[in-house]
Amino acid sequence: MRHLIDSLDLSVAETQEILDLADRIAADSAAYAHCADGKILATLFYEPSTRTRLSFETAMLNLGGRTLGFAGAEQCSATKGETVADTARVVSCYADIIAMRHPKEGAPLRASMYSRIPVINAGDGGHNHPTQTMIDLLTIRQRKGHLDHLKIGFCGDLKFGRTVHSLVNSLVRYPGNEFYFISPEELKVPEYLIEDTLKPAKAPYHEVSSLEETLPELDVLYMTRVQKERFFNEEDYIRLKDIYILDQEKLNLAKADMPVLHPLPRVDEIAPEVDADPRAAYFQQVLNGKFIRMALILSLLDLTDPVTGKKVFLC
Repeated sequence: MRHLIDSLDLSVAETQEILDLADRIAADSAAYAHCADGKILATLFYEPSTRTRLSFETAMLNLGGRTLGFAGAEQCSATKGETVADTARVVSCYADIIAMRHPKEGAPLRASMYSRIPVINAGDGGHNHPTQTMIDLLTIRQRKGHLDHLKIGFCGDLKFGRTVHSLVNSLVRYPGNEFYFISPEELKVPEYLIEDTLKPAKAPYHEVSSLEETLPELDVLYMTRVQKERFFNEEDYIRLKDIYILDQEKLNLAKADMPVLHPLPRVDEIAPEVDADPRAAYFQQVLNGKFIRMALILSLLDLTDPVTGKKVFLC
């Protein structure tokens, strides 16, 4: 039995398999409509989510399975003091696979230690968001045709942005990638990501503050919102929340084929006028979320791909 807690739980070869399966699902979703008949996904979301929770539930429904769960800590026995470990034990009696989001880093990992069914980390604090990473990789590959030898810019909240941390950890495994971290000093990328990930891989990186000066260099731009829920001081949030806004004038500085990604939700860091630009890829990411999560559910449940007649080799 396999879990997906960290994007690095999958090798580069396994990641490729999942991306290829997601592409096959996107090309012929109807072929996969009954792959998970009789299976149940439990969505255990201890903090608010729209896209991630609905994407997981849609993925399971599109595979022919069913869902159960909760969409807030106040709706579960955590309010009575039940531990994550005990919740995992209990839900293992009701479902076949778990998707868990939790504000505390490491909670999905702890759940996986006690669960009798596969656990997928749907986001834990500022730490990790491996399924979003898979979505981002799929979207970049669709737009650029490859995942290596790219100049990737990350802009905004790089301190608390778990999607940024996960994606950097994955992209550093592909040769020739160069990273640009665009942020104010208060939201700069954590030191551990530089010391533990970038430097050991000898990956070139740049910490800069100007979006306009960096845009012409980039092959991919990954925008993020400044996350109010991660701040202890509202004054700091108000001061920083509008520091980077991508509008059409700024986007005109970029390459004609530079996709703009964003994990959503956005606040005002991407102007609505950008939505009509062909480089806007963030709603493509949303659609890819369904396909990636269908691929992961199929793989972690050890189900057969009806198109190839084979099982993905994660189990």
